[in-house]
Amino acid sequence: MEINAIEVMLQHRSIRKFTTEKVDPKDLEEIVNCGLRASNTGNMQLYSVIATQEEPLRTELCALHFGQCSSAPLFLTICTDVHRYHRYCEVNGCDKPYGNLLWLQSALVDASLFAQNLCIAAEAKGLGFCHLGTVMYNTEKIAHLLHCPEGVVPVITLAMGHPAEEGRMSERLGCDAVLHSEVYHDPTDEDIAKTHAVRDNDPFNQQMVRENGTRNYCEIFTTKRYPREQNESISRELLDFYAKNGMMNQ
Repeated sequence: MEINAIEVMLQHRSIRKFTTEKVDPKDLEEIVNCGLRASNTGNMQLYSVIATQEEPLRTELCALHFGQCSSAPLFLTICTDVHRYHRYCEVNGCDKPYGNLLWLQSALVDASLFAQNLCIAAEAKGLGFCHLGTVMYNTEKIAHLLHCPEGVVPVITLAMGHPAEEGRMSERLGCDAVLHSEVYHDPTDEDIAKTHAVRDNDPFNQQMVRENGTRNYCEIFTTKRYPREQNESISRELLDFYAKNGMMNQ
């Protein structure tokens, strides 16, 4: 069991093209159950997942992700969710103390752990998926489309289905970049160059540098994909939505 799980994780590839075959409801329930076994804050399980498969809602949701993975038969929107626990508090005549930054942070951890368990289970079943970071670009619109009440915030979207491609195995930084012994060790310039060589020397990334006319791969991110002005604008929108959603009131 352990060997299989390790093999699944080490062979992970993002899948963006899918067959027309739908995900079996029993498979969906089983991978969600695997997600439910993830560690979480105080066993409160401060998350929910919304499975979107039917038209026209699936197409409308895909459009809010800028048309990415349009062939995916299933979109899983994983949300931080203190709403359900607040309802639990109401039913039991207790205070509702979780609409604040601390519990948004706690719910983000819970949702992330849930999502990763779910993803490993999905790949073990032969399903493919792609994580869509665009959920952060249209959080309020996605929440409105999916009828999310106060205290429920979309934070992770997975486009999922049966793969119609093998997918490319993306390069990853190694242990020497992320593993620190005992305390954090601030990397030197030489350390950064060495540990990021796997990224800078990757043929696919080098082709992107040529196509974008940038000096290096890092500049693609800082000027093209995630520039400062865009980051700050989206951050303001998120903070505004969190406030309206009741997550930043305390």
